[in-house]
Amino acid sequence: YGKNSETIDVIYVIDKDGILLDDIRIREILLADPEVKIGDLTDNRLIALKVNDPQEEAINVFRMNNRVALPVVDDKNILLGIVTVDDILWIAHEEYTEDIHKIGGTQALNEPYLDVPVFQLYKKRVVWLIVLFFGELLTIMAMSNFEHEIAKVVILATFIPLIISSGGNSGSQAATLIIQAMALGEVTVRDWWNVMRREIFSGIFLGVTLCILSFGVIGIWHVIAPNFSEHFVRIGLVVGCSLLGVVLWGTLMGSMLPLLLKKLGADPAASSTPFVATLVDVTGLLIYFSFALLFLKGVLL
Repeated sequence: YGKNSETIDVIYVIDKDGILLDDIRIREILLADPEVKIGDLTDNRLIALKVNDPQEEAINVFRMNNRVALPVVDDKNILLGIVTVDDILWIAHEEYTEDIHKIGGTQALNEPYLDVPVFQLYKKRVVWLIVLFFGELLTIMAMSNFEHEIAKVVILATFIPLIISSGGNSGSQAATLIIQAMALGEVTVRDWWNVMRREIFSGIFLGVTLCILSFGVIGIWHVIAPNFSEHFVRIGLVVGCSLLGVVLWGTLMGSMLPLLLKKLGADPAASSTPFVATLVDVTGLLIYFSFALLFLKGVLL
C-alpha cells in the first residue's frame, strides 16, 4: 500500500484484528537497532480521530498536536485510514469562509464570488435581510411608545442613532471574538461564566469610556451652540448613562448568544453581527428612554 499513500512519515501499528495500537515515526524505525522489536518503539501516546468526529474537532486536534497526518478509527478503534494536513487546511478554509459569511448575515457561498450568479447572491442574502427587517420593526414599535417624550424633548431624538449604534457595535465586537474563540477551541459552553465575567468588566470599561466622551462632547457642544438650555448636565447624564448601559448590555448579548446557540445544538456563527445589532437596538431604546425618564421627569418631561 505504500506506493499509493499520501504520506509515509508515520507507520501505524495494528493487531491481527486491525485495532490501532500506536504510531511510530519512520525515522525511529530507521535509526533503531535491527534487533529492537516494534513493541519497544511504541510510546502509547497515540492521537487518533474518530470517524464521526466533526470537522471542527479534527482541525483543533491538528492545530494542537502539530502532525502531518492522523489516523481515523471507528468506535471499536479499528484503523480505517488517515487524514493529512493538506486535507485539514482545505476544510479549515471552508469552515472559516462559511463562518465569515454567517457572521456577516448571509449564507455561505459555495463558489468564488465572481462565479456566483446574481440571483444566487440574492437568495443567499435575502433571508437574513427579511429577518432583520422584521426585527427592526420591533425598534419602531419601541420608539412609538416614547412619542410623547420625544415630542416634549426633541433633542432626545438626536442621540438615538448614537445610542443604538454603540450598543450594536459593542455586541458585534463581542460576538465576533467569541465565535472566533469557539472555532479555535479556546472557549466552550462550559466557560460561559468566565466569558460573562470578563465581558461584564470589558463592557463596563468600554461603557464608561464612551460615557465620559459623550458627556464631554455635549458640554463642548453646549458652549459652542447652547441648544440644551440650562439642563445640559441632565441631558449629558441621560446620554452618558445610556451609553454605559447599552454598551454593557450589547457586550453581554454578543458574548452569550453564540454560547447559547452552541448549547442548543445550533451553529454559533448564526448569531451574526447584524442579528446581534438588531436585538440590541430594541433594548437600547428602552434603556435610553428609561434614563431619560429618570433624569428628566419633572424637569423637561
